[in-house]
Amino acid sequence: MKQLTPRRITSSTAASALPTNCSMYIEQLVGSAEAAVEEVIRRGVAHPNKIAVGGHSYGAFMTANLLAHAPHIFCCGIARSGAYNRTLTPFGFQNEDRTLWEATNTYVEMSPFMSANKIKKPILLVHGEEDNNPGTLTMQSDRFFNALKGHGALCRLVILPFESHGYAARESIMHLLWETDRWLQNYCVSNTSDVNADIDPSTDDVSKEAIDPKSKAGGGGGGGDPELSHFECERFHSMPRSSLW
Repeated sequence: MKQLTPRRITSSTAASALPTNCSMYIEQLVGSAEAAVEEVIRRGVAHPNKIAVGGHSYGAFMTANLLAHAPHIFCCGIARSGAYNRTLTPFGFQNEDRTLWEATNTYVEMSPFMSANKIKKPILLVHGEEDNNPGTLTMQSDRFFNALKGHGALCRLVILPFESHGYAARESIMHLLWETDRWLQNYCVSNTSDVNADIDPSTDDVSKEAIDPKSKAGGGGGGGDPELSHFECERFHSMPRSSLW
């Protein structure tokens, strides 16, 4: 009888058998999110229609992709300082070592900007005005917001003055918490609709008028609390630091 010699699997051998790029990113992301949500619902610690998703930097990129490709899971999202158009980072990112020209389809498919027409759930975008991270320049959120607004999505863009990729000032952090709390109170906590229901674009407010963060706007729009009317789909700049001391 021929004796079989056990094959030793080295780290390099094991690595070669695994995907080394992001070709399956969307499928893996959605599958992971579905598994996590199913588990918290099974444990009884979350309501299936009141689960939000959020993240910072690459987490913001993931948040936008989940709202685009898995709208049946989450009722709203909060994305902070993300990169939404991967063609603007053409020489690789995270686990993707191929360039845009070598893997054009992957770059396009992974970009939430290219799927802006699929996002129907409320999304809050936050970005530092002076983001110095080369992969998450402020224009990423600016252009993504314009794409969302152009397709009638219920969205809000908050630009934090003088802030880089991470937020440091007391007033910036406090304002971020205020924005987050209001967004979740209106589109997650008070959500009574089926999470699978699409938002009617005709009800979105696309006013460009600047809103003072201390003011309360009246009227209808966006399907949320009247206090949030006229403010979901507008670009919003926080007050300068000097005026907040």
